[in-house]
Amino acid sequence: MNYGNAFGIEFRGTEEITYKGKPARSVTGTRVFLTEIDDLWDALTNPERIPRWFLPVSGDFRLGGHYQLKGHAGGKITECDPPKALSVTWEVGNNTSWVRVKLDAKERGTRLLLEHVMLKDADSESYWKQYGPGATGVGWDLSFLALNYHLVNNGATINPEENAAWMASDNGKAFIRNAAQNWGAAHIASGESADIADDMANLTAKFYTGE
Repeated sequence: MNYGNAFGIEFRGTEEITYKGKPARSVTGTRVFLTEIDDLWDALTNPERIPRWFLPVSGDFRLGGHYQLKGHAGGKITECDPPKALSVTWEVGNNTSWVRVKLDAKERGTRLLLEHVMLKDADSESYWKQYGPGATGVGWDLSFLALNYHLVNNGATINPEENAAWMASDNGKAFIRNAAQNWGAAHIASGESADIADDMANLTAKFYTGE
């Protein structure tokens, strides 16, 4: 798999917020994709295209319907405003968080903003105190990278074996380490100490690289 000059999320942010009346954390990433807004919306919502760059998916693809990503998250579609906004619950086991995607057409390309919100409950806090925002953020970096590959290669399907080989390669591991460090920088910008944020970023990189 050749991702060329690989880059995922271009802007990263994290902050403490209140969500549904409870303390929560928000992890946000943005990127401009060089395609029309309708094409990007279709890549994100068309069940025939999603497996080409992300995961096999099944469900009832309408407002109020449910979806299930094979071997991963499932949930309910809580907002569907084509081609501008999509919100879903993100349910893994007994843990529920929320993902919202917003699209804005630009003079050249389409800006995608993704926000992932997690309540500050015991399970998520334990995970956060180990890895910080990169635990979620690096996964979305990799997803943005795969989505871009799909878009710039005329809807190409990513080969899972080739993708796994790239992830294990020096280039793949360098991408992951860089993404983790960038999430560490966003964490510092939100007010976390540099020592703690750097330790979390290093643990995140090791988690994704298997080192």
